[in-house]
Amino acid sequence: MSQTSEDWPGRIFAALRRAGVSQVGYVPDAGHARLIALCHAEPAMRAIVLTTEEEGVALAAGAWLGGAKAALLMQSSGIGNCINMLTLARNCRFPLLTLVTMRGEWAEFNPWQVPMGQTAEAALRLADVAVYRADEASDVEPTVEAALDLAFGAECAVAVILGQRLIGRKRW
Repeated sequence: MSQTSEDWPGRIFAALRRAGVSQVGYVPDAGHARLIALCHAEPAMRAIVLTTEEEGVALAAGAWLGGAKAALLMQSSGIGNCINMLTLARNCRFPLLTLVTMRGEWAEFNPWQVPMGQTAEAALRLADVAVYRADEASDVEPTVEAALDLAFGAECAVAVILGQRLIGRKRW
């Protein structure tokens, strides 16, 4: 499949495959829909639907203990659900890569998304998670690759924020 510069989900998927990620946990999210579909279609990858985002932190720990690599896909509102579980990654020093589609930013229509969206990056940093951000399609692949290198090379938690301008305006 050819990838255009706007096919940032395909570029993320390619970076995950190159890095050997074999498990991807996610809570269903329209912003990650294409990436989730690509993960489900890949025989060498197991896409695991989660009940809540913090389960993905435990999934990443278990994958690492079992000799595998995992990634967690979530929306910015899920960060609030993960704050206590992020101490597991910090204290046990295992790699945690999370890809976060943002809400509560540019062109948000849902006021319930704004508070966590406005504090997501700060909350992650306070939880000792390294935070990278991509707002342009051309930045996604190198940003995800750098995050993969840091997470799995230094065995630490890294979040890639995928800005709402990248995701696009949601209309209901």
